[in-house]
This record gives sequence, C-alpha cells and structure tokens, in this order.
Amino acid sequence: MTLFHFTGIKGAGMSSLAQILHDSENEVQGSDVEKWFFTEDPLHERKITVLKFDENNIKSGMTVIAGNAFPDSHPELIRAKELGLEIIRYHDFLGKYMEKFISIGVTGSHGKTSTTGLLAHVLSGHSPTSYLIGDGTGSGPADSEYFVFEACEYKRHFLAYEPDYAIMTNIDFDHPDYFKDLADVMDAFGEMALRVKKALIACGDDRHLQKIQANVPVLYYGFEESNDFAAKNIIKTVEGSSFDVFVRNEFYHTFTIPLAGDHAILNSLGVIALCHYEGVKASTIQEKLSTFHGVKRRFTVMEIADRIIVDDYAHHPTEIQATLQTAQQKYPDREIVAIFQPHTFTRTAALLNEFAESLSTADHVYLCDIFGSAREKAGILTINDLINIIPGAKHLDLDDNKSLESHGNAVYLFMGAGDVQKYMSAFKSYLDKEETV
Repeated sequence: MTLFHFTGIKGAGMSSLAQILHDSENEVQGSDVEKWFFTEDPLHERKITVLKFDENNIKSGMTVIAGNAFPDSHPELIRAKELGLEIIRYHDFLGKYMEKFISIGVTGSHGKTSTTGLLAHVLSGHSPTSYLIGDGTGSGPADSEYFVFEACEYKRHFLAYEPDYAIMTNIDFDHPDYFKDLADVMDAFGEMALRVKKALIACGDDRHLQKIQANVPVLYYGFEESNDFAAKNIIKTVEGSSFDVFVRNEFYHTFTIPLAGDHAILNSLGVIALCHYEGVKASTIQEKLSTFHGVKRRFTVMEIADRIIVDDYAHHPTEIQATLQTAQQKYPDREIVAIFQPHTFTRTAALLNEFAESLSTADHVYLCDIFGSAREKAGILTINDLINIIPGAKHLDLDDNKSLESHGNAVYLFMGAGDVQKYMSAFKSYLDKEETV
C-alpha cells in the first residue's frame, strides 16, 4: 500500500484531502510548521501522524502530495526528487481523484466554503457523499457516489478540475497579488465554466455571472424572478429564514433554514437547484437543510458573560457586509462590535475604501495590525491607513480587552483570515477571569 505524505498537511485543502484518503483506507501522514492551526484537529482525531518539516520525513516508496504554498525548493520536495518519488501538487491530485465519482465543484469569490459544507450535508441524505471543504474538513466514505469539493480560483488552481457539475456563487475582485483586475478574475471563471461536463449552477443575481458561458446547460438561481430557481415570499426571524422556491415560475416547495442573512438563502438556493437537477426529493432537501448549522469559522457563535462572541473568516468587504447583516438579523436588539484583522497588504491596499465602507455599518470598529502571509510579509501601508478613514475606529492591541468589555452585552464579531483568533482567545480569557472575580 502506498504511503501518502502531505507536505503542508495543515493547509485547509490539504488537511481535508488527507482526511478523505485516510477514511477510504489509505495510509497517510504529513508535515508542517509546529504552530497550531484549527485545521489539524481532525487529523489528530483520526490519529494521522503530523510531523514538523524535515527532509528526513521523506522515505522510499512514498507518494508526496505537495501543498500549493510550498515551492519546489522546499527541502522535503528536493529530497523526494532525489529519491525519484512521485510528487503531485494538491490541485493536480484532487483533479484525478474525483474522476471516480459524480463530482460537484463549488466555486466563487465568496461563500464557497459555506455552500460546499451545505451541499455535502444535504446530498449525504440522498446518497453516500465524499467531501472536501475549505474549513479543513473532509470525509471519504468507501461507498461514495458523489464527491463535493471546494474549488479555489487563486492562481487559477481550479482549472485542474473537470467536474460533472459546478456551483458558482459570485465573481468579485480579490487576490490582487495574483489577479490584475476584475476582468482577469472573470476570465478565470470563464475558463472554469468551460470545463464543466453536465451542468453549471450560477447565481443569476450576480451581474458578472450573467455573462458566463458554458458548453452545458446553465441554471440560474437568486431573488430575481428571471432566475430558473427563484426565492420569493421570504420571512426572516432571529432563528433563520423561510422562503418559497419557484422553478421557472412554478411553485416547487417552501424551505426553512436555521441560518440568517441573504447570502444564506442564496447558498441554499444553489444547493436546492443542484439537488433538484439530480432528482433529490424536496422532503430530503428540507430535512437536511434544517439540521445544518454552518462550517468552521463561518459565524461560529459562543456566549460568555452575556456577550455574544462570533468567530468568522470574513476577510473581504463583501464578506464583512454579509457577516454584519447576519448579526443584525440574529441579534436586532444588541450593538455590533466589529473586530477586524486585514489579511495581506495587497488586498488591504487594493480594497481600502471598500473595507471602510463595509465596516462602517457596525456600531463600533476595532482594527488589528495587518496580517501578512507566506508570500507577502510586509507592505507600505499600515493599519492606520484604514483607521483614518473609518469614523470612530480604534486600533486594538492584544492585551487591550478592557476597551472591548466596555460595550457590555454586545455582539463581538472577530473577523479575518489570519490569526485574529488570538485576539478572540485573549478576550474570552479576560471575560472568564472577570466572571470569577
């Protein structure tokens, strides 16, 4: 049996893929930096060996799966090449692996992780389903019929895939360290659409996706009546939303979801459209929708000392806006405190005014220092450039919890793709100590 070694196993996609291979009875191990990441917890639960990076991890007989964040000059990959081992990049391996299933790729500038998780959950009520979610969650039942996966557009990695179906949630300008402009992003999604083999499910309310072309049927979903799948008669409560779905202007079914925000309705519509196309019963769809409570770091809620604390991955203005809307629907009688850590200097610089606009809808705004990345450790601007254009915004140091506490029983949104969780953990520890005094 081949031993699969994952170089960079703590990456969100890498961790998920390692879990899938392990569940389908393959021998798996991996390596990464020693720093803890939430994506490693499912690996430890499965007793998958996680080593620190070292060229001596690489042995004869292995197949090495390399994370996209690590160059060919990485010591482990150099050693693997010296031993003549097969080295496969993550996206290339995934592209080949999915060929044995009915494959469904979920992509878009925003919402793909939540939609992937929801689709996997709903489809599993219809037939065994393997899935790879961008929150570091994966599963690979041996008898799976479907393979649901998150397809990331960064560096056009999703062009390694030729799925049977694709769901496209939206197109927006992001990853300015790679994409030149919005037209470049649209070009990448256009290429992806042409790789789909059976049908493309796209959000018709997104003006950029209205221009998408494919060699297969394109089914649109959204709030507008012109969509093939349209949500009407929407009722929102603090518990979630209910809505009628019309398929080409004919009533199909009323659905209720335990999730707040317009984006949650749209994500659900995309899943409903795909399942309708695959012949999944409406009763099955509703049953599974009602038991889905989100994916990791997407509006994950905790309550301490009458304060609502939310952990969320939002790192783009559009995502921040959606997170704030969710909070305002769920907690209409509480103030909203936004604690945001920008992720990468290039994104912060390119979208500075958009960040200011989206954050300004919160009652109070605290900003953490910009988080760099493995590919970008510094930049010209600082967090003060963003603070200066948001009225009332304040800089947040790691030990400045008293300022946050002063807002009482508010909703505290900790948002970002870096290590904003350390600020959240510090605040939680501070509240715990205050409660015991």
